[in-house]
Amino acid sequence: MKTSEIREAFFKFFESKKHQRVTSSELIPADDPTLLFTNAGMVQFKDLFLGQEKRSYTRATTCQKCIRISGKHNDLENVGRTARHHTFFEMLGNFSFGDYFKEDAINYAWEFVTEVLDLDKSRLWVTVFETDDEAEQLWKKNTDIHEGRIVRCGEKDNFWAMGETGPCGPCSEIFYFLRDDVENQSEQDFRKDDGSYIEIWNLVFMQFNRDITGKLEDLPKPSVDTGMGLERVSGVKQGVNSNYDTDQLRKIITFVENLCGKKYLGKDYTVRSFQEDEQYSYDVAMRVICDHARACSFLIQDGITPGSDGRGYVLRRLIRRACRYARILGLKEPFLHLVCKEVSSIMQDAYPDFKSSEDKIVKLVHNEEIKFLDTLENGLELLNKEIANTKGKVLSGKTAFKLHDTFGFPLDLTQDILKQHSMLVDKTEFDQEMQEQKQRSRGARAQKSKLIIQKSVKPEKTEFVGYDNDSYQTEVRAIYNKDGELKSAKEGDEIFVVFKDTPFYAESGGQVGDTGVVSSKEFLLDVLDTQKIASDTFVHICEVKQGEVTPGSKARLEVDLSRRVDIRVNHSATHLLHSALKKVLGSEVKQAGSRVSEQSLRFDFNHDSKVEVEQLNLIQKIVNDKIRQNLEIITEVLPIEEAKQRGATALFGEKYGEVVRVVSMGEDSVEFCGGTHASRTGDIGLFSILSESSVSSGVRRIEALSGRGSEQLLSDKSDVIKEIASKLSSTEKELPKRISALISKVSNLEQEIEALKGKVHLNSSTDYEHQRKDGVKVVIKELDKASPADLRQVADRMRNEQDDICILAVSELDGNAIFLTALSENLVDRFHAGKLIKEIIAVTGGKGGGRADLAQAGGGDLDKVSLGVEKFKELLE
Repeated sequence: MKTSEIREAFFKFFESKKHQRVTSSELIPADDPTLLFTNAGMVQFKDLFLGQEKRSYTRATTCQKCIRISGKHNDLENVGRTARHHTFFEMLGNFSFGDYFKEDAINYAWEFVTEVLDLDKSRLWVTVFETDDEAEQLWKKNTDIHEGRIVRCGEKDNFWAMGETGPCGPCSEIFYFLRDDVENQSEQDFRKDDGSYIEIWNLVFMQFNRDITGKLEDLPKPSVDTGMGLERVSGVKQGVNSNYDTDQLRKIITFVENLCGKKYLGKDYTVRSFQEDEQYSYDVAMRVICDHARACSFLIQDGITPGSDGRGYVLRRLIRRACRYARILGLKEPFLHLVCKEVSSIMQDAYPDFKSSEDKIVKLVHNEEIKFLDTLENGLELLNKEIANTKGKVLSGKTAFKLHDTFGFPLDLTQDILKQHSMLVDKTEFDQEMQEQKQRSRGARAQKSKLIIQKSVKPEKTEFVGYDNDSYQTEVRAIYNKDGELKSAKEGDEIFVVFKDTPFYAESGGQVGDTGVVSSKEFLLDVLDTQKIASDTFVHICEVKQGEVTPGSKARLEVDLSRRVDIRVNHSATHLLHSALKKVLGSEVKQAGSRVSEQSLRFDFNHDSKVEVEQLNLIQKIVNDKIRQNLEIITEVLPIEEAKQRGATALFGEKYGEVVRVVSMGEDSVEFCGGTHASRTGDIGLFSILSESSVSSGVRRIEALSGRGSEQLLSDKSDVIKEIASKLSSTEKELPKRISALISKVSNLEQEIEALKGKVHLNSSTDYEHQRKDGVKVVIKELDKASPADLRQVADRMRNEQDDICILAVSELDGNAIFLTALSENLVDRFHAGKLIKEIIAVTGGKGGGRADLAQAGGGDLDKVSLGVEKFKELLE
């Protein structure tokens, strides 16, 4: 059966079972901010499962377009390297919304697999959840599957949940045995999970609701959600070892073969290295291009365009990743748009919308290719140079960031290339560079914008309504650009807009300006930043995304709420930090500046010395104690004198009128503040200090995280600790003791190595030995790649073993010539090691000197080492 035939057979089978055929939803989930892309068939039915929506049917069947490239389900790294991983795939599914349950779901699945697909029953296995006796009995009672091929598995594999709370339930999966030795199947073999048994269908029985305590309660209307990967079942039905050998995907790969003039073998590789097997690199490249061309085509068809963030950036990454793999195949000109056109042609029968969107897909991909190929060559040249010059297996994060920032290399593209050299990126350093760049670019933009705004915008009082509103309907008062006032602005224009009222907070008091969107029937604006001039004129820095905007237009202003929540949390945390600093360091501590953004918070304060670790820990504890108390955050507007009498603290660099806004978080934190805040301290969640440093004389800086940023930091640290514990075969609690033992062991081994090196060097052949008439023994030893410490060790051993000895030890290390002269103690009144060294470097060049009994020199001309040796002989013979 062809892939298209399997898809249609699935639809018709379930239509015969009274299921409604439902069109695939788009790859951008509707009204679901929790997902970047649709990643499963049930996404479009989520509200039905939750009981928040009613439809005319209680049974449905779909073939859902899916993307898995972000978050929990991220298959990008494995794409091309395995037989079955994809970024884009199609998921067949049948669903029951409180209608039928386990028995019918199992019956339908078995009937479709064995009668419609006609798969060999002797190769089929099923799994059930370890406590699901009902499912196991239904498989035994209603099907003729062999009882020994019903396997119980744990929660990791056979229990599904929509989230930490909410609908959930056990699963039952159907597997197909792929190898030829059918008679050798066993449960022990099945549990090896080595790819011999492939999962083709997952039946989810949603029968419980999990509350916040973790307790499971029966749902009033249990439901069914199933998923069968179309590419996988096509591979099984068509008898091929890889999804990429199925009819539709193989057509795309054949098209790539014809473009590059290389053959795709798709064999089962035992070697997984680009360096060791050139054909493997070709096959991986063709698979990646095939997969990414499909994903790009479907993403653009669903309205996504390449961009610098969010879904647009994912699309851009896929295009650039495909371009990089094309180099392996010798394709250096734009090509992916042609592959996407082939994808469109192949998929038009199942997805007719491709007919109208094909030209758009080809044009967008082609333009993106051209832009990237202009810089790809230079980027690869830099990366290859850095790989060659890197000692060890970790590439500098700064280099990876330069590739990202200057040459447009997404981090995963650099990581892909490094894998071929068994190397990694210093991810921590990369993230730090990325964060600093974001702060620099935002700060530079804001500063530049302020200067332009002050020259261009006419001050008009704006009513700020953002304390109580995240969105607001208002009127456009005026539009400006850098040259002055405008009568209108069209799509693509960057403008400054002043509204009659605004919920957007303008940057001030250390808090960054809000971002978001402005919309009406006539236009759509992206608000990139909000600044303030003349104290109360709020200026919205915007880009016109659609339509035409004119003064007097009505519009709805909507703040980016997720970002604002994070800013509020960080701002409230700075107030608690200020209060804690006074408690720990003294009441004389005063704010000297701050920066509050959605990512983090920064607080500058006057203090004469470094804040010690113990003090920082105490400050952090005090803040978190206040958070746990869940104090109400109270805002009041008071006469300034009354506010001062209540002990309110003024903010750094702010001007105040007769009436001020006061923010209180308990008795200890009372401050003048015009910023936005959380409702209670408990909203902050968790506070973590990142660093303490000096800004200038008498001013210190604390950088910290709160809310989601702090949670992520804790999670990252936990992951690192777990990984270290796993690698050291230790419990987390025993890690300090284990690491101390390893350090001690390494130290002892290093000492042993040094001792052994000394013995090796000492026992190596002596290049010159001469007995003077006065009994002094002259010895020259030329050692291979010995360090100055090695030379000293050799000389010391020789001097300890005999008197009347004068030694020259020579080595070439890291391109440098090293000389060491040494004398027995009884000879220092007759000879001088330092003077001997001076004579040698007069011939060889370099620098050196030392005591009468020991001296060394380095940095001389390697070609003159032999002249230095001859000079020593001449002086002592």
